[in-house]
Amino acid sequence: MSHIAVIIDDLFEDSEYTQPAEAFKSEGHELTHIGLEAGKTVKGKKDGTPVQIDKAIKDVAANDFDALLIPGGYSPDKLRAYDEAVAFAKSFMEIGKPIFAICHGAQLLITADVLRGRKATGWKSIAQDIKNAGAEFLDQEVVEDGNLVTSRNPDDIPAFVKVSLSKLE
Repeated sequence: MSHIAVIIDDLFEDSEYTQPAEAFKSEGHELTHIGLEAGKTVKGKKDGTPVQIDKAIKDVAANDFDALLIPGGYSPDKLRAYDEAVAFAKSFMEIGKPIFAICHGAQLLITADVLRGRKATGWKSIAQDIKNAGAEFLDQEVVEDGNLVTSRNPDDIPAFVKVSLSKLE
């Protein structure tokens, strides 16, 4: 089964983490929570879902994993202020490993400058940012473009999970 890195920080959108995480685990995939500081507990913005960071970004590499999950909320915006987080996300795209980004998750990829020439979606308030990053923005529940899977919001989670799981087969 696949080993999925979940890059996450405080104020993530709870359902955009919990539902994909549960689906991945139920299919036998392993998750490792990656953040700024190993051992720290980060919390969701709506329900306060606690997630303990397993490993610090500085201690991991994309080659340690099979895929990357980027939940939305404020977490991606916070993470993109850190060069290590941006480089970590960028490296998944560079080596062609699957990236699953929902809602504001695309913000980390925008900062990593890896969306140029790609098709993507995200929360409506970042649609112009996605376009400015050189991607074709599609207002669809899920957009699959090679190794990249993106969705707009929590309502899209079932389609997002289905397509993401297919990438792990």
